[in-house]
Amino acid sequence: QVQLVESGGGLVQPGGSLRLSCAASGTIFSINAMGWYRQAPGKERELVAHITSLGSTNYADSVKGRFTISRDNAKNTVYLQMNSLKPEDTAVYYCKAEIRPSWPLNTFDSWGQGTQVTVSS
Repeated sequence: QVQLVESGGGLVQPGGSLRLSCAASGTIFSINAMGWYRQAPGKERELVAHITSLGSTNYADSVKGRFTISRDNAKNTVYLQMNSLKPEDTAVYYCKAEIRPSWPLNTFDSWGQGTQVTVSS
């Protein structure tokens, strides 16, 4: 059994910053890619940022230059540093991890429950 728990969401004013964390626990041999997704009311879920096990990253165009994804492999944790936040960043943010529970089993995607980020004056 694998669990992903997000933290760090909340209410922030436009231009402010938040840092989200997502820690994976349970039966884990290794974690490959990790990512952050978000879903705003009335919108489809979208990829925000993605990071491989070796640290290669990519971002949605809407957050480039403002958000930074990082990971601590020793802690099985992925972070999302969000700066210069805009009202349109308001959404529930979900983390995802591609997990290999043991060798040589295949990997699978595990999802967190989400954390609310609200950007408002």
